[in-house]
Amino acid sequence: MIDYLISGGPVMIPIVICSVLSVAIIVERSLALRDSRIIPPDFIREAKRLISAGKEDALLEMSQKNRTPIALVIHTTLLSRSLPGETLREVVQAIGKDQANKLSKFLTVLATIASIAPLLGLLGTVTGMIKVFSVISSKGVTNPSDLAGGISEALLTTAAGLVVAIPTLIAYNIFYKRTSTYILRMEEIALGIVSRLTRNNAQKVETRPEGAVGVDDWIKIDKK
Repeated sequence: MIDYLISGGPVMIPIVICSVLSVAIIVERSLALRDSRIIPPDFIREAKRLISAGKEDALLEMSQKNRTPIALVIHTTLLSRSLPGETLREVVQAIGKDQANKLSKFLTVLATIASIAPLLGLLGTVTGMIKVFSVISSKGVTNPSDLAGGISEALLTTAAGLVVAIPTLIAYNIFYKRTSTYILRMEEIALGIVSRLTRNNAQKVETRPEGAVGVDDWIKIDKK
C-alpha cells in the first residue's frame, strides 16, 4: 500500500487526506443520524400521551431533560405557547431551521470531497503524463521501463481519486436523504403540537371571563 502511495506521486497526499476526512465524517454521521439520537420513539410516544392529556407542563419538563433535537423543538414550542397562532408557527419554523443546520453538519464537506477527489486524480494523471512525455523527449522510447514511473503515477492517482469519490458521494446522498426525512418528521410533530395548543387555547377563549384578553384578541393586536 505504501508503495502505491509513493508511486502515485505528490498528488496522492491530498487524496489520502480527503479519504481520511471522508471516513471520519461517514462514521460520525452514521452514529449521529439515528432515531435514538434525533427522534427517540419512546420520547415521542410519551410526548403524544402528555399533550393529548393536556399536561403541557409535564411535557415541558420532560423535553427540558431530553436534549435530542426533537425535544429542543418541542421545548421551544411549549415555551412559546402563549404567543398568537401565526407567531407560534414562525417560532417553530425558526427552531426547525436551526436544528436542520445542525443535522446537516459536515454534509457540505462530504459533497466537496466527492467533487474534488476525481479532479485530484485527473491532476495526477496529467502530471504523470507530463513525466512520460518528458522522458520521451529526452531519451526517446528505447527503454519502456523509463516510462513506467509516469504511467504508474497517472493510473494510480486516477484510481485513488475514484475510490475516494464514489463511496463519499453515496454516503452524502444517504445522509442527505436521512437528514431531510428527520427534518420533515420534526416539522410534522411540532406542527401537530402547535395545532393541539391552538385548540386548547381556543377552548380557553370560549370560557374566559368577561373582559379578559384571549388568543383572537392578541392576533388582532399583533396585526396592528
